[in-house]
Amino acid sequence: MKEKGKRYSQGAFDDMEDNIGIVMPILTECDVDEDFSEGMDQLGEVVPILPLRNMVLFPGVAMPVMIGRVKSMRLAREAARAERLIGVVCQREIDTEDPLLEDLYPVGVVAEIMRVLELPDGATTIILQGKRRFELKELTETEPYLSGRIKLLEDTMPEKGDREFEALISTIKDLTIRLMSAAAEPPRDFILSIRNTKNPLYLINFSCSNIPNGPAEKQQLLAIGSLKERAYRLLFILNRECQLAELKAAIQMKTHEDINQQQKEYFLQQQIKTIQEELGGNINELEINELRQKASGKKWSAEVAGVFEKELRKLERLHPQSPDYSVQAQYVQTIVSLPWNEYSKDNFNLAHAQKVLDRDHYGLEKVKERIIEHLAVLKLKGDMKSPIICLYGPPGVGKTSLGRSIAEALRRKYVRVSLGGLHDEAEIRGHRRTYIGAMCGRIIQNIQKAGTSNPVFILDEIDKVTNDFKGDPASALLEVLDPEQNNAFHDNYLDIDYDLSRVLFIATANNLNTISQPLLDRMELIEVSGYILEEKVEIAAKHLVPKQMEAHGLRKGLTRFPRKTLQAIVESYTRESGVRELDKKIAKIMRKLARKVAGEEPVPASIRPEDLYEYLGAVEYTRDKYQGNEYAGVVTGLAWTAVGGEILFVESSLSRGKGMKLTLTGNLGDVMKESAMLALEYIHAHAALFGIDESLFENWNVHIHVPEGAIPKDGPSAGVTMVTSLVSSFTQRKVRKNIAMTGEITLRGKVLPVGGIKEKILAAKRAGIKELILCEENRKDIEEIKPEYLKGLTFHYVEDIRQVVDLALLQEKVENPLF
Repeated sequence: MKEKGKRYSQGAFDDMEDNIGIVMPILTECDVDEDFSEGMDQLGEVVPILPLRNMVLFPGVAMPVMIGRVKSMRLAREAARAERLIGVVCQREIDTEDPLLEDLYPVGVVAEIMRVLELPDGATTIILQGKRRFELKELTETEPYLSGRIKLLEDTMPEKGDREFEALISTIKDLTIRLMSAAAEPPRDFILSIRNTKNPLYLINFSCSNIPNGPAEKQQLLAIGSLKERAYRLLFILNRECQLAELKAAIQMKTHEDINQQQKEYFLQQQIKTIQEELGGNINELEINELRQKASGKKWSAEVAGVFEKELRKLERLHPQSPDYSVQAQYVQTIVSLPWNEYSKDNFNLAHAQKVLDRDHYGLEKVKERIIEHLAVLKLKGDMKSPIICLYGPPGVGKTSLGRSIAEALRRKYVRVSLGGLHDEAEIRGHRRTYIGAMCGRIIQNIQKAGTSNPVFILDEIDKVTNDFKGDPASALLEVLDPEQNNAFHDNYLDIDYDLSRVLFIATANNLNTISQPLLDRMELIEVSGYILEEKVEIAAKHLVPKQMEAHGLRKGLTRFPRKTLQAIVESYTRESGVRELDKKIAKIMRKLARKVAGEEPVPASIRPEDLYEYLGAVEYTRDKYQGNEYAGVVTGLAWTAVGGEILFVESSLSRGKGMKLTLTGNLGDVMKESAMLALEYIHAHAALFGIDESLFENWNVHIHVPEGAIPKDGPSAGVTMVTSLVSSFTQRKVRKNIAMTGEITLRGKVLPVGGIKEKILAAKRAGIKELILCEENRKDIEEIKPEYLKGLTFHYVEDIRQVVDLALLQEKVENPLF
């Protein structure tokens, strides 16, 4: 076949691989002003139409097309033989076999068939040269091939000398070269031709046909008649494709670097493994052998041994660099580090145990007696389920430190857990191993720390356990503190039952009211009450003063603390049941002495009571002193508080007014208000018994006040005190000196027993009270108290409120002009 006037690169034709676009256009050489309109004057209104699949031809671009359809092959052969121009359009869907007008894009390109190649495998390839754009109006024939009526479209060229267009062409050229250079095998001939071409139409159309996009976006470019607008749209696409190509290259480079790093790490790991094998085994094997060696000396059951071996084999299969390796290693290490069936030997010397307990704590006879009993049973039986002991009482009486003394007396390991503010159930039971950072609970952690399965385990501040959305730790403690259940305690992390039945659990609490009833039911309650004045002085002399002198760097014997001085500190500078505040005051004195010693000032040989102002300042507490009986209606009562017993004064007065109005002040709780109303109603109903005129209730109002309104006060034990105060006010009879009382009343005048008797007795002694009125049923509480606590006190036991009035009130009346 005769070749036309255009020349093309034979190398580009021979290598028809698609390097960048779908089909690489053939490189041609174009003059600057060439418009590719040769032969267009012979074009008729109706031309043969060649539909292309997935390809868009642009004016001036030569492109090879492989033909497979019969109609297309017939058209190509006839047009080539007659040297006739044809219309080339792209069909919308690639799968359409016989396209109609609606299946074709409306804008196509008039093309010349430059050459027809019959390949050995029977396929036919033609080379098309694009010339002018046209719009397909209609299809006139479908046989033997498609023919259609077209309308030629003009390309609007920019004005000569348009600097913006020149910059646009230059940018398109650079981006096209960059895009082609990003290919796996860049077409160097094409890049060189693009760099040297001067024809803007050819450059734009070549770039349009070269972008690696589908036919839809190329067809949009072909439909733009203004060359400048087409160039702008092309520039947008080229920018996008260049960015995408750079992103792909960056991802490929990053992946390549990661692979290289992994290969490097693998190579180093293999080297380390080889070195370790030369030295006699790798780190993993050494660690597993060490775990097996530890396990060989364990006294655990067959079930635990089976679980350990299973988990150890799982650890062996893991690579040391695996994230799961450290998790599995930690779990196996936890199993092997627990003291399975390992117990320390108890010391059954009862005399030694008594000596240790007496040395470390003064008083606390009930607690010491209970521990000695426990030790005696262990000595006789050899084995028993340890009971759960709960020591409760005010702060500072030595509940926590008592646990350490018990551990020393029994020669057991000592561990302590503070439960104050604990609100997560997992702190007791542990986390499941599926969670990140899982660990066993505090119970198993401290058993592991103790190294034996029978330590003395202190559960401190058990009354301050709280609950929230993370669970209820108090409920989790039910299993721990039940001797029937804790022989198979289940920790979520360990996931193996552990025997806690030999552990001596000792819980401490300040207030039993905040402990749940099921938990309270599982514990043996032992009250640790406050100390009397003599006991505090003894504790200070034997324990606190030597301890603080050593803590502050003062030599032994530097100065003396006489018992009168210690007694003055207790009475005037502390107000507590325990000795914690006393310890702080002694420490304050030691700091003053240390300053004198460091400043080389003289230190007194003895600290006298009158010297306390220099060391501790003004006296802090004086209100616990009895205030006399000069006024009617002022009666001394006894109260229990969290810091021990206290005395309180119930005051009542009458004022003129119509009807009987009762006023209550002093920050009283509901129970105490009810006691006041009950007392008034009882007196009103039994006025004749006490010699009270009925008219007083009609013409006088009653006011009851309990001083220190800033402190909330509640409880039924002020009932008898209020009745006595009101009778004194209505009759103006004086109250007996140095007498105090406590007890609840009923509407029938019966006196009921109350609690906290020992603390109330200590408060009475501190205040200088000589006589106490109690309910007859409280006699048994007095009999359990040591005689030295009761020294100097006289007790009156009553059953009826009239007995209280007869004992507490004198026949002598207070002079009052109102009565």
